[in-house]
Amino acid sequence: MAMGSNRKLKLLYLAKIFFEKTDEEHALTLAEITELLHGYDIEADRKTLYQDIEELRNFGYDIIMDQQGKHVVYRLVSRDFEIAELKLLVDSVQSSRFITEKKSRELIKKLEGLVSENEAQQLQRQVIIADRNKAMNESILINVDRIHDAIGTDCKISFHYFQWDVDKKQKKRRDGKLYVVSPWHLVWDDENYYLIAYDSETNKIKHYRVDKMLNLSLVDERREGSEEVRRLNIAAYSRSVFGMFGGATEKVTLLCNNDMAGVIIDRFGQNVFMYKEDEDHFVAGVEVVPSDQFIGWVVGLGRGIKVTAPERVVNMMNDAIDRLIAQYR
Repeated sequence: MAMGSNRKLKLLYLAKIFFEKTDEEHALTLAEITELLHGYDIEADRKTLYQDIEELRNFGYDIIMDQQGKHVVYRLVSRDFEIAELKLLVDSVQSSRFITEKKSRELIKKLEGLVSENEAQQLQRQVIIADRNKAMNESILINVDRIHDAIGTDCKISFHYFQWDVDKKQKKRRDGKLYVVSPWHLVWDDENYYLIAYDSETNKIKHYRVDKMLNLSLVDERREGSEEVRRLNIAAYSRSVFGMFGGATEKVTLLCNNDMAGVIIDRFGQNVFMYKEDEDHFVAGVEVVPSDQFIGWVVGLGRGIKVTAPERVVNMMNDAIDRLIAQYR
């Protein structure tokens, strides 16, 4: 029996040993389990270990017994997460742009704690992402959590908003004046978190990059703009605002090569309006904010897509092309 401890503590340490030391490929004999318990100043004999293991099984631990050569061995074979699922999560954390390097290491260390020590080594992987910069604002996860709290408690938030200057320093916008807005939705777009909020000063729906917020706090005032937000289709809004640069949306007509169908559907969803123009082309009607980012997206697709209407957006395309020619010639 346990020395200097009670039976409940013995079971907890036994569960810890199974969780950390065993998995599908690694098992322990009763002698090895006894030795590991000794490391926690707990004595155990074979008879009580049989009973303890059975109690863990009854509680829900998937512990199986195998014959391994001359020895009987025990292993915990299932957990809440499969190793393949955790590898996917580790890859996502490492490649996520908005999670800082420090926070990535902390999160991966916690994920490693969900599997055995041997399987944890498989999670120590390095995903190579070309030209990927990690966020530098350590408070982003705290900001996300506080925004969720504000939405859940129906209150406003305040924060400073910054931009980078040429000296690579954070410069607060509006001369350091606090932004006070009513938060409504968090949107993930182009590898960044954005807050969709109602600005009472301008009576407009606006969005803000969460990693550029500083000193975010909850404000003891009820949110405003519920009617404006209710009329807003968040999914359509996210699709139409390229790079989350705001402005009024317009219906834009695109003449596309047939091999661009996947590009259009990936960007605007399966409900996008499309019809066949001829054997090689189709026409798509999309709702977008015709910003420089949208123009750049079209230019980047080369010969595959052409803006045909409205005339104002066609003129924007021509102006952008003229600027590029002047800039590089």
